Amino acid sequence: MQQKIYQIDAFADRVFAGNPAAVCPLQEWLPDSLLQQIAMENNLSETAFYVKERDRYQIRWFTPRVEVDLCGHATLAAAFVLFSFEKHAGSSIHFYSDRSGDLTVCKDGDQLTLNFPPDPVREIPVTDNLRNCFDLSPTKAFAGKSDYLLVYDSEAAIQNLQPHFERIAALPARGIIVTAKGTQLDFVSRFFAPGAGINEDPVTGSAHTTLAPYWAEQLGKPTLRAAQLSSRKGYLYCRCEGERVAISGTAKLYLIGELFLDEWAQR
Repeated sequence: MQQKIYQIDAFADRVFAGNPAAVCPLQEWLPDSLLQQIAMENNLSETAFYVKERDRYQIRWFTPRVEVDLCGHATLAAAFVLFSFEKHAGSSIHFYSDRSGDLTVCKDGDQLTLNFPPDPVREIPVTDNLRNCFDLSPTKAFAGKSDYLLVYDSEAAIQNLQPHFERIAALPARGIIVTAKGTQLDFVSRFFAPGAGINEDPVTGSAHTTLAPYWAEQLGKPTLRAAQLSSRKGYLYCRCEGERVAISGTAKLYLIGELFLDEWAQR
């Protein structure tokens, strides 16, 4: 059994930037245990799998350790694969996730735009459990559906922040988003999810379903320019549209290959 695989750098204008994701187009769903093994073998922050279903594509996302509810950069990568290599017709793609519902991606030239549900947050106290996750205490803390959001005073604080991964992994959440107002852009961020097998994610589309609504309210503007300050860096354009968040970026092809699963298929 051979399975096609792509590796795409998402939210990137060149290879070796943005966030790498693996994409596997499937004819039908493979066992969950095999999907998890493929993601673990890929050892990227996310591997996306999709199956065509009439006029839409069912999509799922796996880290090396767990299946997750939503992944922005791997959805962007899957759309890039469909538009560029898998002969999808038209300028929009309808994905569906059992965990996150309807998700669309539209293409305009090289720009791809995700349309996702927002993840609103509620303010919570800055507890010792949160404060001790980093070498610098945040000014505010919030809780969303999957992640904590910590707000800091400056872009420099975000850039220089030192995480304590074992303390972050112990929290009852997917991970922690840290953010501050930007100097050149509207806001900057980083994202840490060691409990899900990702110490620091290079660029996190799903985190911007929390960040965009927060900063839109703070800055009084619906359209925002953002950067995620990982070592690879990534740039995103966000727009709040009522009950949805549009997140735009570009992607680049790094690899096309095949997985050889004959040994597994013979079991």
